[in-house]
Amino acid sequence: MDLALQDEAFECLTLIQTGKSPPIPVVLVDAPGGHYWQDWDAYIHQQLIAKGLIGAEDNQLYTITDDLATACATISDFYQVYHSSRYVGKRLVMRLKRPLTPAELEWLNDRFADLLSHDQIRATGPLPEEAEYQEPQPQRVGDDTEHLPRLVFYFNQRDHSRLIQMIRAINRMGQDHEHLYHPELK
Repeated sequence: MDLALQDEAFECLTLIQTGKSPPIPVVLVDAPGGHYWQDWDAYIHQQLIAKGLIGAEDNQLYTITDDLATACATISDFYQVYHSSRYVGKRLVMRLKRPLTPAELEWLNDRFADLLSHDQIRATGPLPEEAEYQEPQPQRVGDDTEHLPRLVFYFNQRDHSRLIQMIRAINRMGQDHEHLYHPELK
């Protein structure tokens, strides 16, 4: 196996797993009919997950495919409803392309309560603090996200794989809605 590819994959996944990088879709693409990343995934399961060195759900941080259409769909599906996220103080603010219904919000609070350090997931608009808060990459509410609905919650800051699962669940909620704009979609 090419160690440079593995090094890059592990570095990217570690940054997401530890919260040093925002949630993003990671797609590992094999050559058609290839098994490079499938063999790597087998190693992850046999040596890391089986021995408890990483969590059983950490393999949810990535997708392996040898099909470019699947790779593209994985990336675009990640931004179906989810737009982006950031911390404002101790709260994780998740920007969405559409508001969630009360039933969807209730389902998220039930299904993903383990992600919360306390309180619950709440729907909101932009927080007043966002206007004054500058992220590591300068980005203020005036960055064309001020109109986006948000979910705000106290994330436990340890279950990043589950956070990715929650984002995927939110995006599946959007499958019945028409395609919405995201700046990374061309």
